[in-house]
Amino acid sequence: MNKVILVIIDGLRCDVAFKEMRYMVRLTREGLAARFTLKAEMPSLSKPLYETLLTGIPPYISGVTSNEFKGRSTQKSIFHLTKEKGLINAAAAYYWISELYNCYPFDPPLHREQEKEDMPIQFGRFYFEDDYPDSHLFVDGEILRRKYKPDFLLIHPMGVDYFGHLYGGSSREYAKKTSETDGLLSKYIPLWLDDGYQVIVTADHGMDDFGNHGGESSEERDVPLFLVGDRFTSVCYEPPSQLGIAPLICRLLKINPSKAMNSITSPATMG
Repeated sequence: MNKVILVIIDGLRCDVAFKEMRYMVRLTREGLAARFTLKAEMPSLSKPLYETLLTGIPPYISGVTSNEFKGRSTQKSIFHLTKEKGLINAAAAYYWISELYNCYPFDPPLHREQEKEDMPIQFGRFYFEDDYPDSHLFVDGEILRRKYKPDFLLIHPMGVDYFGHLYGGSSREYAKKTSETDGLLSKYIPLWLDDGYQVIVTADHGMDDFGNHGGESSEERDVPLFLVGDRFTSVCYEPPSQLGIAPLICRLLKINPSKAMNSITSPATMG
């Protein structure tokens, strides 16, 4: 069965993830997952890195170089590729994802819930407040999963990023929110694995001690990657950057990467 769930935990820096995400780390210690450190592309900002993770294209090529980017992406994303191959996709995510691939500008009454199989993102639940509870977001994703049985599902919680901006990346509050997100994963990952999904958990960017990101420090650019599922080898070559995530998803789904993806990088090794 070729199905993938990608979880992008917004604003999660690597050192805090490896310390506070006890469930995810335990999976790696038991040989049930692999973990790596990825170096985020520059600038280490959300909208450019959503684009990178979902298209395999760095910001300087995609043109999505800041959070102020307006309009839709010009690149082929995982959503486009799955739709073209007759697969089903879905996303429970921040509204910028909808703006990049479905509808710009985002109009909450029209676009918060999207169910159009002719759109790149076929089934979506999009939130537009940064403090939208992660617990609700994971339920949004689970509703989509159970109702539409997508081959590819994106789940994108914002809580870690929100607390990082409020309190800083080395704060107790940021660590606690990271641990809470790990708890949500511990609830849902077993369900996803039982239903035949391969699970990729990563982040767009990190967070410095002062609650900022966008720069080149390791706190801002080093993000975690966890690979969970029976199609991953116990030892994988570490992808050199975030550019390998989209091609890896294509391989898991057994679809061809875009020509642009192939021109940039090659994916991680898997079984």
